[in-house]
Formats: sequence, C-alpha cells, structure tokens
Amino acid sequence: MPSLIHKDAVDALRTAVVGVSGYAGAELARLLLTHPRFAGTPPLFLGRDAAAVKLTSLHPQLSGLPNADDLSVHPFSWEMLEREQIELLYLATPHDQAREAAPIALSKGIKVIDLSAAWRLQHEPNRAIYKLTDADPTAAATIQLAAAYGSPELHGPVIAQAQLVANPGCYATSIILALAPLLRANLVDLNIGIIADAKSGVSGAGKALTHNNSFMYAADNLSAYAVFGHRHTGELLEQLSLTNDQIQFTPHLLPIPRGILSTIYVRLNTPGSIKLIQDTFDEFYANSPMVRVRPSPMLPQIQHVVRTNFCDLGFQLSPDGRKLVIISCLDNLLKGASSQAVQNMNLMAGWHETEGLL
Repeated sequence: MPSLIHKDAVDALRTAVVGVSGYAGAELARLLLTHPRFAGTPPLFLGRDAAAVKLTSLHPQLSGLPNADDLSVHPFSWEMLEREQIELLYLATPHDQAREAAPIALSKGIKVIDLSAAWRLQHEPNRAIYKLTDADPTAAATIQLAAAYGSPELHGPVIAQAQLVANPGCYATSIILALAPLLRANLVDLNIGIIADAKSGVSGAGKALTHNNSFMYAADNLSAYAVFGHRHTGELLEQLSLTNDQIQFTPHLLPIPRGILSTIYVRLNTPGSIKLIQDTFDEFYANSPMVRVRPSPMLPQIQHVVRTNFCDLGFQLSPDGRKLVIISCLDNLLKGASSQAVQNMNLMAGWHETEGLL
C-alpha cells in the first residue's frame, strides 16, 4: 500500500486518531481538519472495521472541510502507523483498549493523547471503577506514574514535556477549573465541605444507545445518576487534593444534546469580598485563554459555551461574605473532551495552546 504522507509534510507533526466514530471523535476530526498546522498534512484516521470507509460517510457534517472528502478511516494497524511515520496518536477508544494501546505506542516512540480514562488516575482505588487490567503491571505502573493529567490550566509545563497525556473527564474539567483557584488560595472551609451539582447533555453518555440516553427517557426529564459513585469523582479527589468526605459530586442528565453546567457550593474560611474572589479567579486564569471568568454577579449559561472551546466561570457571594456559589459551563464534547485534547497537542508540539481553537 502506498504511503499517505503528503509531499509538504516534512516539517509537520504527523498525527493519527484511533476511534473517530463517536461524538467526541467527530469533533476531534473537525478541529484537526481545520487546524492551520494540518492544512497540507491531514491526520490519519483509523478504526476497528475490517475495511476502509470514507470519513464523510461516517460524519457527513465534515464534508467541505479541508481534505475531509478525500480521507478515509482505515483499519487500525501498527504497521500503518510506522509506515506513515506517526509522531502523535490520539486514542478516542474505550478505556480498556487505550490501556492496552498506549504502552505499545510509547515503545515505538509515538506520543499519546488519550481521551479515555485509562491513564487519568494515579491511585488504584480511584482507578478500580474502570476495571482495567495490564499485561505487564510493572511496566504499566511506570507509564502511569509518568502520565500527565491533561488540564492545560493546571499542568501546562508538564504537558509540554509529556509522552503520554491523559485527557480529563468532562464533568471533572468543569468542577476542577471552578475550584482550583479557591483551594490553591486556601479560601475554602473544607470542614464544611463542598457540594458540586452538575448537569450534562445526553451526548456525555456517548453514542451507544442505552435506556438512560434514549429519547423517551431523557426528553422532558431531569434525572440524577451515579450518586456517591460517579467515575469522575477520583479525578476531583486527586487533582484538588480532597478526600471523599470533603466533596459531594452529583451528576444529572439534561434533556439537551450537549453542554455542562456545574453549580458548586462552598463556604469560605473567613468572610470574603467580591473583589477578593474576583481577583483570585482573574489572577489564576490570567494566562489561560480558554477560560473566561465573568465579572460577578454575571453567571455563565450553557448557551454561552455550547459549540465553543471555552470554559466559562462566574460566581456570586452571599451578603455575609461566607457562602459562595460558583457556576462553571463548558461544552462536554469540546473543552470537556476534543478541544482540550487539541489544546494539549499544541502544548506538546511547542505551538501556542490556542492554535486551531480561536
């Protein structure tokens, strides 16, 4: 089979995506096809089917984008990745497949951005919910230790040097970005605890049809699920240095296609002011172009962020200066998944983190 490398690809980052059939995979394909760095060297798209299929037959909405109508999703093979001289591999696959594939890619000198949860969690008790297994547990433990948690706002310099980046979960991103500035500044009374009440559109459940994301269940409905046991909880504990006793996270399913709104309730250690909280957020995210902090009392809404690559934050403080409510909004398929993955790629490649996103 002839090489798919374009003649002008010498100075480009050769990139491949495994698993483009889902909602987040489609958005990742769109972002990469329109990314200025890939104008002459489009990514290689790979899947698990036995035969190649046209990319636009899977996702007709991509038709007309640069190179999209000429590209196919090829059957996955390590030989093709080597022949195409792939340098960076996106894994938009189930968790167990990503856990198996990442060590092989790294052994071949290919950097990895994993959109699954396979490598997000450093502590085994938090990771146990995914029921992951390793062919070589010792090697996997070494890889796990070196995996960077892919939150550019928290770990940008580490991501830039990483070989494996574990893209955060969508709920986790919305809550972590809302709380990190306050916890780093030691403003929160952790003895009282934190309540994170989050609501997501049905695309957050993935493309596979289940009872809970069926139209008859989700339409005209609002439901809580995974109370005391959502799989993103471990990310909150590890990234915010919290214990289970210090935060209660409850997710809900909204009858909309996409978007997350998280309402987070905290009590401050000592009475604060609107200026103190505003300054804390503004200073923390001063160099974070994909986070927009609203001036209080303005609060973000899902309609402000859907189909954008931003996370919007806003807050209101009670008159006594003790009770604080933070609202965090993002698109679960973009800043909660694919655009955050592209942001991580930009950092790893030494490009500006907003390339292809603004």
